[in-house]
Amino acid sequence: MTCDLDLALEEAQNLVSNVNDLVRVVLSGKRKSMNPPHVRVDLRPVSIKSKIFLQVVTSDGRQATTQNADSELFDFSKYLGSGYANILVEHKSGSLSIRFSKKDKAQIIRSAGENQANLSHDRPKVHLLAGTDPFLKEVGIADIAGNIKPSRQDKYRQVEEFLRLLAPTLESAIAAKHLSPPTVESPLTIVDLGCGNAYLTFAVHQYLRKIGMPIHVTGIDIRPDSRLKNLEIAKRLGIQKSIEFRWEEIATTTLESADIVLSLHACDTATDDAIAWGVLHGAPLLFIAPCCHHDLQSQLAQIPEPWQLLTRHGLLKERFVDLMTDAIRAQILKIMGYRTEVIE
Repeated sequence: MTCDLDLALEEAQNLVSNVNDLVRVVLSGKRKSMNPPHVRVDLRPVSIKSKIFLQVVTSDGRQATTQNADSELFDFSKYLGSGYANILVEHKSGSLSIRFSKKDKAQIIRSAGENQANLSHDRPKVHLLAGTDPFLKEVGIADIAGNIKPSRQDKYRQVEEFLRLLAPTLESAIAAKHLSPPTVESPLTIVDLGCGNAYLTFAVHQYLRKIGMPIHVTGIDIRPDSRLKNLEIAKRLGIQKSIEFRWEEIATTTLESADIVLSLHACDTATDDAIAWGVLHGAPLLFIAPCCHHDLQSQLAQIPEPWQLLTRHGLLKERFVDLMTDAIRAQILKIMGYRTEVIE
């Protein structure tokens, strides 16, 4: 296997060196006990003044930085050896994928197919969910013509960024056999715990259905008015067979299992209820975006030195408790066997 991996890494290096045949490269995730310098790296050839350069886009999870490198001087080996768990190299006649499991075992996949390179330097941004999607109109993010409303640009960006996290993670989980490939008879099951207005619940449903993935999505929320509103939207969209909403508490929901657990801004300990449900029901993938943290803050009665420096002021105390709570949650998930990453 070590020999196969060395050959695959050398092959990736050679593919990137051949810029005339290269389409794109994506590096993401991190290998066991390694800490790559960026959350994600995207490479692609671009034409600038009749010369081919490599456009390198690095992301720290909050913002992306773009640089153009001389393709003849570019050293791809420093990226290959920096600890990324997922390496995808697409070329005009196929692709090479190298994925490392949480036990650091490499899975090498080569596929044939025709790919086209876009050498334009200022490539227009491709959205995973177009503004014309009827769901965006129904929830008021887009107007009737499919244009994103200026007042809802932040919400639209939030939806897009979440889908950009979901898509490669889901692809890697299926390739690594943590999830079975979905079929019509056995669709991918997703639950959104504390779904509220269900912006992201609907977004995940619409995106995965758009790419042809069989799915069944369940939204759970304690508020009955949210359930009724979301059910009405589902009916108007004609998607009641593949999405449902339940009026239940997270800790006592009657749902028995799910492949993917979403919990996005569930307040206070509702986030912990969602994590607990996912772990206890063996969900392979958990996407958790925590909200306010009041439970631990109320327990900080006597603060020993020198920690009073962090808790003397209310704002700093709130941030300190946020960090402590999420650090504990991440560690618990790691102890329970999950490969855990924390990003903003």
